[in-house]
Amino acid sequence: MTTEAERRLTSVPWRALEGLGPILEPALTQILEGSPAERVLDRLLRAHRDFTPEQRRVCAESLFGVGLWRRRLRSHFDGSPLQLLAILARELGEFSEPALGVELPALAPTPAAWRDRFSFPDWIGQHLDARFGTEAPALAEALNRPGPVCLRARGPREELQQLLASHGVETVPGRWAVRALVVTTPRPNLLGLGPEFLGRFEVQDEGSQLLGELVDARPGDDVLDLCAGAGGKSLQLAAIIGPEGRVHATDLDLPRLERLRTRAAKANARVLIHGREAPASLLVSRVLVDAPCSELGALRRGPDLRWRLEPSLVSSMPAIQLGLINTGLRHLAPGGRLVYATCTFTREENEQVVEETIVTHPELKLVQPEVHSALLDASGCLFVTPHRHGTDGFFGAVFERR
Repeated sequence: MTTEAERRLTSVPWRALEGLGPILEPALTQILEGSPAERVLDRLLRAHRDFTPEQRRVCAESLFGVGLWRRRLRSHFDGSPLQLLAILARELGEFSEPALGVELPALAPTPAAWRDRFSFPDWIGQHLDARFGTEAPALAEALNRPGPVCLRARGPREELQQLLASHGVETVPGRWAVRALVVTTPRPNLLGLGPEFLGRFEVQDEGSQLLGELVDARPGDDVLDLCAGAGGKSLQLAAIIGPEGRVHATDLDLPRLERLRTRAAKANARVLIHGREAPASLLVSRVLVDAPCSELGALRRGPDLRWRLEPSLVSSMPAIQLGLINTGLRHLAPGGRLVYATCTFTREENEQVVEETIVTHPELKLVQPEVHSALLDASGCLFVTPHRHGTDGFFGAVFERR
């Protein structure tokens, strides 16, 4: 039975490939050698601004498609980059004449093994099998579909929904997060909306919004976002606590913090950028540790990401994650709340980190957040996935200091 991830490729305008082989071949080679597909595509389209909309789309689908489906394509025939593209267009796109001027093998049956069919490295397949068992193929299929565009309304989402609709952008309320709107209009031009939309929304996955809600920040609170990055959750927390509160943001990646500074200024959000670490004297009632991780929950946001991640990430991350929790605890006031979060599925980075934290910090207690029971795992932590909840994959544990 054909899945949604496979069916979507039949709508690609593969006829627009004609004449593009010499342009696409070096780009495909770069991706197969480890360059991020998004950057390769950006450079290609900047160099060919005269492409038609169909040519731009077929270029994107070609680069992302070969980047993602490479294991399945090579299970048919381990050929050149253009041969892999031709197989993608013929086998999954159901287009009989890819017009790339390459020899192709005979049609092959759909692979039986899910790691071959949905094109996953064995090491990731082992983690999905260990965590999800018979659900692993369904999760793999969901990770092969592009994630939806999700917005976080800064005010009442019904007002934003109506305003967007009046400008031709249709949305539906998210299932789980209170401010989430999922865009249903194909390829909306959100950047082209008028000045009346300034500060009204941020693009943020619904699962990410749920993590921000776990912090349970209140108006006037001081909050530490320890791994703020470019600041999606910092801006969410700033909107919750209002002008009387403050979000303190730190991250080792200083260029990303500078992007947060720009975004916060545009959103008129009260975010204090501290750099790599917060002042030693800072004491707050809420700490968010959105820790670096293996990023398996975000695979649908980067089609070739699975082939650029290293298997050693899973074993190397817990020590870093535990260290960040310890850092966060130095700034947490008595009675305060610390949220530990990741965007991955592995027990080593999620439950085992939580268990180690409880053992080494008896002053902490693990509390069950007030969210829908469908969003919780057996230990009472938030755990959402694309195939169950329609979000990216996220884990969130809530600790309170006694």
